Amino acid sequence: MHTILIVDDEPNYLIVLAELLKDEGYEVFSAESGLTALPIVYSTDLDLVLSDMKMPGMDGIELLAKIKEYNRELPVILITAYAEVEKAVEAMSLGAFTYLAKPFSNQQLLASVTKAIEHYGLIREIRRLRAEAVPRSGFGGMVGKSPSMRMVYQLIEKVAPTPSSVLITGESGTGKELVARAIHNLSPRCEAPFISVNCAALSEHLLESELFGHEKGAFTDAVVMRKGRFELADTGTLFLDEIGEMSSQLQAKLLRVLQEKSFERVGGSTTQNVDIRILAATNKDLKDEVDKGNFREDLYYRLNVIHIHLTPLRERVDDIPALVTHFLEKNSRNLDKELDISPEALRLLVSLPWEGNVRELENTIERAAILCSSNRIEPEDVQPDSTELSPSHDWSKGLELSQFIPEHLSLSEVLNGIEEKLVRTALEDNFYVQARAAEQLGITKSLLQYKMKKYSLQRRKR
Repeated sequence: MHTILIVDDEPNYLIVLAELLKDEGYEVFSAESGLTALPIVYSTDLDLVLSDMKMPGMDGIELLAKIKEYNRELPVILITAYAEVEKAVEAMSLGAFTYLAKPFSNQQLLASVTKAIEHYGLIREIRRLRAEAVPRSGFGGMVGKSPSMRMVYQLIEKVAPTPSSVLITGESGTGKELVARAIHNLSPRCEAPFISVNCAALSEHLLESELFGHEKGAFTDAVVMRKGRFELADTGTLFLDEIGEMSSQLQAKLLRVLQEKSFERVGGSTTQNVDIRILAATNKDLKDEVDKGNFREDLYYRLNVIHIHLTPLRERVDDIPALVTHFLEKNSRNLDKELDISPEALRLLVSLPWEGNVRELENTIERAAILCSSNRIEPEDVQPDSTELSPSHDWSKGLELSQFIPEHLSLSEVLNGIEEKLVRTALEDNFYVQARAAEQLGITKSLLQYKMKKYSLQRRKR
């Protein structure tokens, strides 16, 4: 809901304008003088100020100057008598959006209000896009031609034109937000805002305020009225990352927004209506969370209209060379040097487990690009976050492999056989407590779970 402040020293005229704009769906604040208007300007997230020109004390031009000192982009429309038109034109040069000379029709007023608010919304959107500097075309940032990625692209193209909610799942670092942005960019809402919120990064109290906004005085630190992400994303897309971390109380409020397209700000009683598309992401198994009682079943089915799953990088190793090339080109631009990678370094990158997925690979390439002694990345330059590369293998120097390994086996069969034996032994030694087994093996719990699935090492039920 867009917010307008009306300033006029005539109470009756103030009431008439306020009722007209409320009937059009605007949230309206009013002030009878420039002096009483300024505290509202400073404490409220406004979209427009509509002010009379001639007022006692502080007139419209003085008020305009104060507003422009505080927020030079906030549009101000001045209302003036016909005889003051020359003064109103002067106000335009000082930053007024436009002026309305009395008498004017309701249609003229509403047309000017709509135009000013749209202009301000465009300025905000341009500012946001410059800050994010995110490509807005196609599958920007998504790289890969493996069967699983081709399936993701096909799903994006099918669901993007629809208004349906989408649940995006996958391990951390697989690119869930890139999928959400691609859906938005290919949707009819592409010109409207794309707003993202990480539900795991904020406490329950802060997340509620971040999502729904708050009124002035709603809590100790609420010194100004602030719009939440739902209002900022109106007509566009709201991406809720790590939705599985949301508390049950906020889940109930989110369900209401999905059902009724309305909510109240924290500490407020006025219903705000919004038209948004919800995209959600999680690295958890939400169905399992529903079974455990940690996630509402009705909300799960509301979000999971369309499900897109991103496979971990270790299960689509064919995409690694293309990703490496993409990140090399990106770092070449950022560092202003021509980067290359040796075949040996590329083979090493393809062989690693990438527990942090694409994000870890990107970090590894960026680090190697900065630290490599020449413009070519070599194996010694590659140090992933999740892997300790040790050149020392003293324990195997005296080992006679022919005593233990049949000659006809391939390298992958030998490595898989040894790995399965080690994983099975660690699980049995620790009574299938995964955290302890992972610690014994020196790997993460998520990588252990992947290897358990790979070798079908689930604990047998008695």
